[in-house]
Amino acid sequence: MSLSDPFYLSATRLAAAIRDREVSSLELLEAFLGRVKNRNEPLNLVVTVDAERAREQARAADEAVASGAVLGPLHGVPMTIKDSFSTAGMRTTSGAPELASYVPEVDAVPVARLRAAGAVVFGKTNLPLYAGDVQSYNEVFGQSNNPWDASRTVGGSSGGSAGALAAGFTPLELGSDIGGSIRNPAHSCGVMGHKPSYRIVPAQGQIPGPPGTLTQADIAVAGPLARTVEDLELGLNLLAGPDAWESVGWQLALPEPRQKRIEDFRVAVWVDDSFCPLSVESRDLLHGAARAVEEAGARVSWEARPDFEFSYSGRVFAQLLGAAQCGGFSHDQIEKMAAEVAQGGGEAFVEGATLRHRGWLSANERRLQLRRKWFDFFADWDVVLMPVSPVPAIPHDHTEAMSLRTIVVDGESRPYGEQMKWMGLVGVAYLPSTVVPVGLTGAGLPVGMQLVGPYLEDRTTLEFARHLTEMMGGFRRPPDF
Repeated sequence: MSLSDPFYLSATRLAAAIRDREVSSLELLEAFLGRVKNRNEPLNLVVTVDAERAREQARAADEAVASGAVLGPLHGVPMTIKDSFSTAGMRTTSGAPELASYVPEVDAVPVARLRAAGAVVFGKTNLPLYAGDVQSYNEVFGQSNNPWDASRTVGGSSGGSAGALAAGFTPLELGSDIGGSIRNPAHSCGVMGHKPSYRIVPAQGQIPGPPGTLTQADIAVAGPLARTVEDLELGLNLLAGPDAWESVGWQLALPEPRQKRIEDFRVAVWVDDSFCPLSVESRDLLHGAARAVEEAGARVSWEARPDFEFSYSGRVFAQLLGAAQCGGFSHDQIEKMAAEVAQGGGEAFVEGATLRHRGWLSANERRLQLRRKWFDFFADWDVVLMPVSPVPAIPHDHTEAMSLRTIVVDGESRPYGEQMKWMGLVGVAYLPSTVVPVGLTGAGLPVGMQLVGPYLEDRTTLEFARHLTEMMGGFRRPPDF
């Protein structure tokens, strides 16, 4: 194989190498399979491998190259997929014991789109039970460990996805996000992720809900994780667009970036807020990135905010998240959860889980009012720079119900759910968010930043991400990788 170290090349670069016959798809696949075999065990990121079917697909990809066939943008590129997305012929568990042997017959829509672009899916990556935590562990496969520090989580719920990218096990990943499940792992593992505007990427075929569910949950999205902005853009281009039902009459035409030059961007910085304080190290790294943007010539405001309180938006998010996540719960499950949450806070989440429809309509109207305020705000600003989480990747903690766990922010015990607050501020309003790494703490842990833009203006946050990664260095390999 002429590519001596393919494991940290971008998916875009690998696809070009296959097209130009620098390397074959089968050679690349064997290299990635070998890397996973040799290095996955202490990390436990890739939990299912289907090597033989992947080899068949790679051989077919190489035959297509030899025949001069028209090739897709990911033709022959090996990759892994988060284990919540159905993969035809390959085990899909969503971390649930009752699905430990489930093998779907049909791909989830996002998986089908990646395969149609030529991707060779060879494995699945770990996650929490039903994608429901900001750590990645479950009874089926156990705990995933962070390549930067094995004593810490990879985040969740797309934790195996982000960890696999950091470890060089895959060049591209497919994740999902309702409370930060693309963004938190990208931040925790020092990679990049893009949470698309709501509903521009169909997510049918993801679990939960149960296999066969057609509903796309409120707030929830599917989107790419990668190590370069170029790959995030490629992933979004392949994934976005109406599903088969809607494509009869609907088309998606995302606008071009608002600005091209960093000097032309209008940038608001929202990093400090008493509703969800950050660790000093995290805040300093984010401030440093914002100052670099300012020094590069962008118009920057440290005071500009949309016309609402973070705390108000946080309550609306918690209510709607509870409603979105608990639609399939039994009354007994909700009562048990309510009892747990009553001990540890989070009443708005339980309130959302038990809302009557008229209550949901009221919460949704509050959300629409928030979206309108964001719309007005973005008339004057192009992007907002925000934290992802108050702290870097946390130590593993599976000891209690989530509502009873805590995190430590500069020596102070804070509610576990604060890891989602900054991400909920964005998700509840359906806004796009691109996460890129902006530096390492003194302990060598990566910290990411959210780049948030107007609804449906995903290309603006991606373009800004390109500039910021050039300034801040972008992805770097974990030690010993």
